[in-house]
Amino acid sequence: MKAYLVLENGDVYEGESFGYETQSVGEIVFNTSLAGYQEILTDPSYANQIVTLTYPMIGNYGIHPDNMESAKIQASGLIVKEYVDRPSNFKAEKTLSQFLKEYKIPAIQGLDTRKLTRFIRTNGAPNGGIFVANEYSPKFLEEVKKFPGIANADLAKVVTTGKKYQFGSHSGKKYKLAVYDYGVKTNILRLLDSAGFAVTVYPAQTPAPEIMKEGVDAFFLSNGPGDPAACTYAIDSTKSILEKGYPLFGICLGHQIIGLTLGKKTEKMKFGHRGGNQPVMNMETRHVEITSQNHGFAVIADDTDSEPISFLNLNDHTVEGILKSGYPMLSVQYHPESSPGPNDSRYLFEKFYRMVDSHKNGRAFGSEL
Repeated sequence: MKAYLVLENGDVYEGESFGYETQSVGEIVFNTSLAGYQEILTDPSYANQIVTLTYPMIGNYGIHPDNMESAKIQASGLIVKEYVDRPSNFKAEKTLSQFLKEYKIPAIQGLDTRKLTRFIRTNGAPNGGIFVANEYSPKFLEEVKKFPGIANADLAKVVTTGKKYQFGSHSGKKYKLAVYDYGVKTNILRLLDSAGFAVTVYPAQTPAPEIMKEGVDAFFLSNGPGDPAACTYAIDSTKSILEKGYPLFGICLGHQIIGLTLGKKTEKMKFGHRGGNQPVMNMETRHVEITSQNHGFAVIADDTDSEPISFLNLNDHTVEGILKSGYPMLSVQYHPESSPGPNDSRYLFEKFYRMVDSHKNGRAFGSEL
């Protein structure tokens, strides 16, 4: 079946459908990771986005349940150069095409993804849509133009859990960690559990004072989709957490929420950071970590701000982490849990546990970065 990718400026790319035969609109973004398409598709941070994978051949190793980062595909569509329908992997339980059809997600192959990626880098991430049909129709562009875009969109409350739940084992663990689910990835929860926390996940709009009544020891603000400035409930809860002095760790959207709570501003990036090869410098140690990232908004650097930047992107000098002087807090824009991506930054989960332990026992936590 034919498929068409239509951009808001009227550009049309013709290809072949290999997903569910339907139509879908969203923001067109690209990811430069060489592998990890299942983790990318199931990452809630891709809600309302159609993902272009820059690696030219996709599908070679199929689909396996262990690689799910949430319960379903979260992206609105998939764009690849060449789809491989016969995976070479003894663990594969289904093909990528079968996976997409199961969750009713359209996908298109046979496009010049290099040309599309260059367009996005030059012009910014456009709205667009995938349309599966025998021939092009002007109605496709009309549907694209109806899409409101990602700016000002509160998508965290759309992808969050409907009710609180415990993750992993709580047996024998000293510290209770409350995780705000703004679109949390499963591997984040795994690593928080492995670090030693008794993890409980809460819906995004749960007021922080309500959670504090349950005797939690620390808070974690997860990754997630959409515009952080639209998540006013998250900013209110984070303000309460900071006022009460709870140890706090924020990743991606959580980092942006912390920045807004501290009085900083955020902005929508031209095309964002999405991939597993972003160099980030630890400003204290001057060590460089290669990181996995997925975000389209960023905290704006302020030269007059007294609160220091803890991590800096070496490609474009965007803020990758912020500190609050004298406060037990970690904040990073990137994804230390990877999945997919390098493992350079996974130490941060254990650092946070030591920070909580120091805080709870009255010891100076110093610099835990």
